[in-house]
Amino acid sequence: MSRLHAENHLVSRIGWLRAAVLGANDGIVSTASLIIGVAAANATTASVLVAGVAGLVAGAM
Repeated sequence: MSRLHAENHLVSRIGWLRAAVLGANDGIVSTASLIIGVAAANATTASVLVAGVAGLVAGAM
């Protein structure tokens, strides 16, 4: 008869790292696409900057 034992795997301990990397990647892509979209509409530099800052703040909430 075999006995069950607990196994601690590395993947269960570093889930926070995966979430952080994927979350940062998502934030970078969404902010970059917002800035590119505003810049493609022939907006002024100030408008692109304001849109980028607004996107960063909205993404942080």
